Amino acid sequence: MYTMDDNTAASGSTLKRRRLIKGAIAAGGLAAAGAGGLGIAAAAQEDQATAQAAHPGLLHTQADFDRMKAKVDAGLEPWVSGWNRLTANGHSQSTWAARPTAVIIRGGDGQNYPQLYNDIHAAYQNALRWKVSGVTAHRDKAVEILNGWSSTLQEVTGNADRFLAAGIYGYQFCAAADIVRGAPGFDLGRFQDMMTAIFLPMNESFLTNHNDACITNYWANWDLCNMASKLAIGLICDDAAITDQAIDYFWNGEGNGSIGNAIPFVHGGGLAQWQESGRDQGHSIMGIGLMASIMEMAWNQGVDLYGANDNAFAKAAEYVARYNAGHDDLPFTKYSWGTGQNCAYREHTVMGAGGRGQARPVWEMVFHHYTSRRGFALPNVSALAGTNSPEGGGGDYGTTSGGFDTLGFGTLAHVRLTWDEIPDNLKPLG
Repeated sequence: MYTMDDNTAASGSTLKRRRLIKGAIAAGGLAAAGAGGLGIAAAAQEDQATAQAAHPGLLHTQADFDRMKAKVDAGLEPWVSGWNRLTANGHSQSTWAARPTAVIIRGGDGQNYPQLYNDIHAAYQNALRWKVSGVTAHRDKAVEILNGWSSTLQEVTGNADRFLAAGIYGYQFCAAADIVRGAPGFDLGRFQDMMTAIFLPMNESFLTNHNDACITNYWANWDLCNMASKLAIGLICDDAAITDQAIDYFWNGEGNGSIGNAIPFVHGGGLAQWQESGRDQGHSIMGIGLMASIMEMAWNQGVDLYGANDNAFAKAAEYVARYNAGHDDLPFTKYSWGTGQNCAYREHTVMGAGGRGQARPVWEMVFHHYTSRRGFALPNVSALAGTNSPEGGGGDYGTTSGGFDTLGFGTLAHVRLTWDEIPDNLKPLG
């Protein structure tokens, strides 16, 4: 719990926000500080963002789309292999038949949420395919899917897992919509209404109350997906207040998704322990993908969260990647927490081996930010990015929800340099 009063908390948040923005500009975030991304030039002077976000500017910018198209058109690897992975996916076809549903249930009786995540990934993949190929049938399919859901969906419900649905599918919905924003026929206003009426209240309820449980009860992923959704909704709705609240939670949130709680222990050698490392590796890798998505959305608005706490996230990604690449030489500090409503004591004393080595499409985004943009050496993330290349997306990693936790296609979308172009004199994380 916070130990400072509201005024002190607000002051601390403002100071961190100021440091964050200045750091982003110093690092060249959204290089053109006047490119519209949250009004960063003005923010540096006024310590606050303006209402208009940069679009496209969630997981991809127009510069990203231009790069993808140029590389694929030129037949260059690994982008062509990433493109082929996209076009081979059944979700990316313009013949996809969507199934908009009024009530989505995740957890408990009557679960039907695969209908939602399959359609969201189809919308995203068709939108991405349109931006690279220019084929308008894919654009129109993405618009059709998004419009169908915004005119149909009334509720996301279920047991506690409903908050996972609101978070994961909330941010993914927005990422797809951001690509076709302004496309003919897309009802942006109705989509925004759906996000603020259905998803945002659930995101805020979870981040505020944590389903009435002990503050440490829910793993980092529960916070992170709801943080990602809240940030994405703020951006798709051009609502700076919502965006700033999401970023403030990243720094100061009481739950396990804030930067200090998600990464509780920083070890030597460029490694940092992830909050779920003692639980299992599937959820640890999921967390890397979720936090990376939050950081990428912020970066595309000129805000550098990647560099938070001396690049703690890069060190955590190295830690998770190293263990999942088969190494057993990692340090592990006992992690203890309270569970349930009464905060009953629990602890992890060793690494959780469940799901070790599974493939999830999260590594290219992380690797190419820190290496291609910033010049840091991430040998363990590099190894997994290479092993899992080209990355696919929803539908390429099984039919259950875990294969749809990340939108994927990082080889096409996030690779900036070929392996041969990556400089030899990379900086160590320290």
